[in-house]
Amino acid sequence: RGGQSRRGDRDDDERVAGLTHELAASREYMQSIIQELEAANEELQSANEEILSSNEELQSTNEELDTAKEELQSTNEELNTLNDELHSRNEELSRVNSDLLNLLATVDVTILIIGDDLRIRRFTPMAERVLNLIPTDVGRPIGQINPNLNVDSLETLTRRTIDTMSAHEREVQDKQGHWYSLRVRPYKNIDNRVDGAVLTLVDISVAKRYQHRIDVEAARDRLAAEVAVGREPTFIVDEHMVVKLANRALADLLGVDDNPAGTSLAEFGRGQWTIGSAVESLVSGLATEQALVSAPTTMKDASGQQRVVRLHAHRAGFADGTHWNIVVVKDDAA
Repeated sequence: RGGQSRRGDRDDDERVAGLTHELAASREYMQSIIQELEAANEELQSANEEILSSNEELQSTNEELDTAKEELQSTNEELNTLNDELHSRNEELSRVNSDLLNLLATVDVTILIIGDDLRIRRFTPMAERVLNLIPTDVGRPIGQINPNLNVDSLETLTRRTIDTMSAHEREVQDKQGHWYSLRVRPYKNIDNRVDGAVLTLVDISVAKRYQHRIDVEAARDRLAAEVAVGREPTFIVDEHMVVKLANRALADLLGVDDNPAGTSLAEFGRGQWTIGSAVESLVSGLATEQALVSAPTTMKDASGQQRVVRLHAHRAGFADGTHWNIVVVKDDAA
């Protein structure tokens, strides 16, 4: 029985030792768990702080996004307004372009618009005839066209206009004889910057013919005035041998008072001088291109005395192709 008691005590001691060991292991395990929980708690606390910081950042970002949204909304409204303005301006430009096209199509003036690169931009229908252009010439260099004009290089004239920013004007004639006023002016854009040139041709043929006629009439008037005041007996006949004028000296020589203008050469001075071979020779001479002819004839002066005179004639041409013949009566002995 004593042995059993000692064996039981030994078993109890072993059990107590095992439990003590287990308890110590459990404590270590619990301590480890506590440490891990504390570390996890610290990590959770750090994560919570980061989440709080992220939340603040997200809130700030959200506020920035709201601000950006408002700005985008405002920008969108501005873009809509700008789009409306651009749409309105596009419609206005379309109308202006249509007006320009209709204006160029209906205006009866040769207009050629040339860019700063000396290439053709636009032209009126009249320019097709006068400048030998076709629709496909748009974009072609001005120096490559062959205009129906007797004019120096249009390219040089255009470049000079663009470089000097000043207009140039001259009178030119086409190959059919029509006269034009050629004007080359700088082309300015809406920024008032020279961006090419505008070439216009205005038909001045009627004005030129009128001025030509005025110049011819003025030349005839000057010639008639010179003959009228001349001291030598002189008369004028035109290319049809019709007397245009006889001066006072001739009237005094013949002893007549009437104005012979409008009478034929055959009737002029009838009875005063011989209408014969000398006058016929004179008329024949005046009908040629000779600069000066001379022929003798007989006449009666104002006193009735028969005398021999010599008729000297020369031709005065005018710009219209007509001419007058001036005949001077001189004493044959002179």
